[in-house]
Amino acid sequence: MATFFLAIIYLAFISLGIPDSLLGSAWPSMRLDMGASFGFAGVLSMIAAGGTIVSSLASGSLVARVGTGKITLISCCLTAGALLGFSAAPSLIWLVLLVIPLGLGGGAIDAALNHYVADHYKAHHMNWLHCFWGVGATMGPIIMSYFMTEHNSWREGYAAVSMIQFSLAIVLLVTLPLWKRVAANGEVENREELPDQAASEKGRSAGGSKGNVLRIKGVKPTLSAFLFYCGVEATVGLWGASYLVGARDMTAESAAGWISLYYGGITVGRLITGFITLKVNNRVLIRCGQMIAIAGGVLLLLPLPSLFLAGLVLIGLGLAPIYPGLLHETPARFGKENSAKLMGYQMAVAYTGATFLPPLFGVLAAQTSIVLLPFIALAFLVMMLLSAEKVNRVLHQGVYLRG
Repeated sequence: MATFFLAIIYLAFISLGIPDSLLGSAWPSMRLDMGASFGFAGVLSMIAAGGTIVSSLASGSLVARVGTGKITLISCCLTAGALLGFSAAPSLIWLVLLVIPLGLGGGAIDAALNHYVADHYKAHHMNWLHCFWGVGATMGPIIMSYFMTEHNSWREGYAAVSMIQFSLAIVLLVTLPLWKRVAANGEVENREELPDQAASEKGRSAGGSKGNVLRIKGVKPTLSAFLFYCGVEATVGLWGASYLVGARDMTAESAAGWISLYYGGITVGRLITGFITLKVNNRVLIRCGQMIAIAGGVLLLLPLPSLFLAGLVLIGLGLAPIYPGLLHETPARFGKENSAKLMGYQMAVAYTGATFLPPLFGVLAAQTSIVLLPFIALAFLVMMLLSAEKVNRVLHQGVYLRG
């Protein structure tokens, strides 16, 4: 029962990932049909992420009242309905209205399931959870590329993804009683206790408390790492296809396919990382991922086609262990009694990065050139690395425990 229940959680995270990668893949063709400016995708992305921030901040009280299972089901229905609306939207104002429920639904699923898995499961499950987000994020551009190539229609691509979302909602509805039954029977794999209680004590006493967690040493650079992680992931995902079309002379259909490989790199990387966490601690994996992503950013600058495309995939592979690793390390770094509040802060800052940094780049690219994408991506990656290394310097080595 517990294994089947975990599979339902993974399936729900697929529904979170599918819509996240659609807009960037469809935008080169979509903006022409809708008469939109190049940078308007950034506006849509900002509105959607704003809804995500609101729902994630409210998710704690909503889950307490309604339950994680119902929140997941309702959120999936919200995203499915919004995507169906995208397929028939007659004007840009409709897109603006529809991205609001799209963002609200995505944020509620993300915050509720991340908190649940961080509390009850070990590090490899956190990585695999986000791997299944990557499955959905990889499927989105593939589906969109197919309908744009075979049917010359981004609208049919959105309609197809909407049907997938509604199918997932049916599965969640049928299995809804499972959430209460498994929780009542205690059929979850409790997150491992910290083997070094001194590490938890250090998180409690490092200059902060439950009432003022921002004063704990290492919290602020950790939040900075979340900001730039989501900034680079979302910026490359949203503008990568436009970069390949505008700077590398690729067709929109081919560019959408390569963006699916970018998300595929994140997906495969998290699948592999889930196994590696059984032997290697999160801190090492986070650092290795950052170095791989930076190497990919350098390759993306090079003029040879095989190298810059490989760089795009490498960025995805490098990003894979960073986000789930940072989330899972929260109790070990700062103490379990601080982790619930810090988890909310981290998610809020992460969404802020996804909300503001991609559209800011869109404004910059519209005024200058899309050619700047690799340089901006590298800058974000370096800032993330510096922030994470500052945490490593501030906190004692014992805070970082094997996940």
